[in-house]
Amino acid sequence: MDSESEAYAAPAGMHVGRVALTVGSLDAVIPFYRDALGFAVERADRRARLRAGDRTRLVLVEDVDAPARPSEAAGLYHAAVRVPDRPALAAMLERIRESGHALSGASDHGVSEALYLRDPEGNGIEVYRDRPRAEWPRSPDGTPAMGTRPLDLSALAADAPDSRSGLSEGADVGHVHLEVRDLDASEAFYAGTLGLAVQERAERAVFAAAGGYHHHVACNTWQSRRAPADGTARGLRWVEFAYPDAASVVAARERLPAERVVERDDGVVEVTDPDGIRLRLSVDADGDAGRA
Repeated sequence: MDSESEAYAAPAGMHVGRVALTVGSLDAVIPFYRDALGFAVERADRRARLRAGDRTRLVLVEDVDAPARPSEAAGLYHAAVRVPDRPALAAMLERIRESGHALSGASDHGVSEALYLRDPEGNGIEVYRDRPRAEWPRSPDGTPAMGTRPLDLSALAADAPDSRSGLSEGADVGHVHLEVRDLDASEAFYAGTLGLAVQERAERAVFAAAGGYHHHVACNTWQSRRAPADGTARGLRWVEFAYPDAASVVAARERLPAERVVERDDGVVEVTDPDGIRLRLSVDADGDAGRA
């Protein structure tokens, strides 16, 4: 890697925008996202936008003919819905319990507190809140030191507000966690090409982010996936990375492997990662009512 590549860093304002999932049945999955997670739903034909406030955070695209994701294929480990604070996370816990959906896990990661569950088609979902950055545990080199300890659900539930409505307007997609085939290849792409900073390497996993965040993207090989992502199957359809301005998108575009790039007429750049997972690079916007 040349010195120019080594010096490149994604802009601090880059973050995950939206995540799209291909589902076999909107009727089967919408109640989960509406009732258990509190998203407002805008449905048109075979597509549903899941919104927090005026922003679309998840997109569901129905394809009744899409097969299940092959067990050996790379793809989504989980999409992570971030809420603003601990009372909002406690409200989510109560909402999930009242909806009848079971948690698959609950962890205190030091930098954050997280709840884990799966939607009716098996897509992994994390719901979490960040602790203030000043409280994050740090490694000797200054990067966030994430751990995994059991989360005290009783203590969390005690912080639930007396009343609640839908998903907090400040909720967004804080990060995505991917199942990949080759950790070195994924790190070379997300850190080397896209310019995210590696924040932590764990057992068969790597976490990378822009702007000193604990991670916008995580990749793991825990399930030993051996096939690329299947773009015709149910599951992860694409991940959007939102950049602060058009110049940042252009700078990122210039670094991408030309053979994996698709140009669009709306200023969005599409590219596939080393596992064939589709990414969209776009300019962040205050509202996205016109975007699909």
